[in-house]
Amino acid sequence: MNDVFKIVFHGENSANFRTGIEGLLHHTHEIVCVSQGLQEPGEQAHFESADVVVGVALNSSMPQPRKMRLLQAPAAGTDGIQRECLPPHSQLANCFGHENAIAEYVMTALLVRHVPLVEADQGLRQGHWKFFAGRPGALRSELGSQTLGILGFGHIAKTLAQRAKAFDMRVVVANRSPLGLEATSVVDQSFKLSDLNAFMASCDVVVVTLPLTENTKGLVGQAALSAMKPSAIIVNVGRGPVIDETALFQTLQRQQIAGAIIDTWYQYPSAETAQCAPSQFNFASLQNVVMTPHMSGWTEGTVRRRQQTIANNINRLSQGLPLQNVITE
Repeated sequence: MNDVFKIVFHGENSANFRTGIEGLLHHTHEIVCVSQGLQEPGEQAHFESADVVVGVALNSSMPQPRKMRLLQAPAAGTDGIQRECLPPHSQLANCFGHENAIAEYVMTALLVRHVPLVEADQGLRQGHWKFFAGRPGALRSELGSQTLGILGFGHIAKTLAQRAKAFDMRVVVANRSPLGLEATSVVDQSFKLSDLNAFMASCDVVVVTLPLTENTKGLVGQAALSAMKPSAIIVNVGRGPVIDETALFQTLQRQQIAGAIIDTWYQYPSAETAQCAPSQFNFASLQNVVMTPHMSGWTEGTVRRRQQTIANNINRLSQGLPLQNVITE
């Protein structure tokens, strides 16, 4: 069996994976790109008649693709997709492939706190030798002397743990389920989520890698943040609302911890609003925060790997084979 499909790439995000997809598909399919708002002539009809939708959104206010057999998210997160809107015969799958990029982002963000290359360069251009070896006050800390805590142990966390071990960091993990045997070489200690405060207290750096679900929303609240060392920092590359927004802002504003590196946020641009603040709070006013616009996983390599996953699933669906990365919960 080799079915021919109408494949609809829905929105700007999915359009990044459209170019060259024909070269990865085993058969010729009808391929259409539509806008996120489905406001252009004919777009709603294309969406409603799709066999496969590549996109990150589906809710009750949208046209319903009742023929759809696969909703393929071109990303790991599927929190913008309401499961009850999926047709009974449809499957939901996601993509990873971003773990290398995010691990590099985290390690870079941590390294610049210990190796002030930009500050040293700018100083020396002005004749200042602030970090000259042997000068009082010039000593730096080392990343390898720190404990990295990872909240969650999925694709991102496993790759990050390997990178951290290459720098001789101590790695601890807090996870809902017990860690597998593959973790023994890179994880020094594991905690249950019920021991979250103890986990937070053990870390010099806490990296949140969890997806957003009903169980993870607000998981890192005031109690968990208060358990952190005053010298510790928190990094969010999972989903913004996993960390309670108010508690995080107040903790940083009061300088109860050393700082935060935030890549995943609480408010995002939309089809109606191209620009917006990332939070209801003014994180930009805080000097102990590094802010980036959800960029940690967005590399050429990520796009290539995810595009291959999208094509693989379409090929498998066409041939009647089991799909990869199917989400059943």
